[in-house]
Amino acid sequence: MAIDPARLSVFCDFDGTISRADIGKHIMARVPTPGWEQLDAQYDAGEIGSRECVSSQWELVERDEAKVRAAVAEVELDATFEPFLDALWTVGAEVAIVSDGFGFYVQEYADRLGVDCYTNQVDWDAWVLTHPFEDRRCACSSCGTCKQSPIKDAKRRGRITVMIGDGTSDRKAALLADIIFAKDALARWCDQAGVAYLPFDRLSDVHRELLG
Repeated sequence: MAIDPARLSVFCDFDGTISRADIGKHIMARVPTPGWEQLDAQYDAGEIGSRECVSSQWELVERDEAKVRAAVAEVELDATFEPFLDALWTVGAEVAIVSDGFGFYVQEYADRLGVDCYTNQVDWDAWVLTHPFEDRRCACSSCGTCKQSPIKDAKRRGRITVMIGDGTSDRKAALLADIIFAKDALARWCDQAGVAYLPFDRLSDVHRELLG
């Protein structure tokens, strides 16, 4: 791909992208969470926004932090992300993780690597989900984490924006990004909506395509 890698701003989803499965859904399947599938179906159908969906789902999860964290630990991460991240930093690219899930495990992972992160946060004492990166000025104003907002900022700075994702919460970001890498539900949506994208499975595939 003939682009200046130093001008890249890469935004990578977490659940199902850096993690090999959706950790939020895995938590709800492993820890009693009655009714979460109905909320998920409403979100996928566009009947509710992601902020309402994930906040309502978190409230349904059994209030047992140890069980929740044990479920998180069961999900494999894509080991090819960290070499990809290092390669991007080496060439001067900007990188951020963007996630509209339960957030706490995403932030902890990002903090360990020292990478920027936009995600929701858990208040464990109150057992509520908070949304420090929502954008109520956005036209839809319904996402927990607005993935379009940091892409808009990067584009204003003349960056080449790249979105890497797999699911429903990545659709709006995909509409703005200059380059889209998609798989699973996001790829199927791109096909239906006529949005151009590059397919991938592991993040090593994206690494090879972007940086050679």
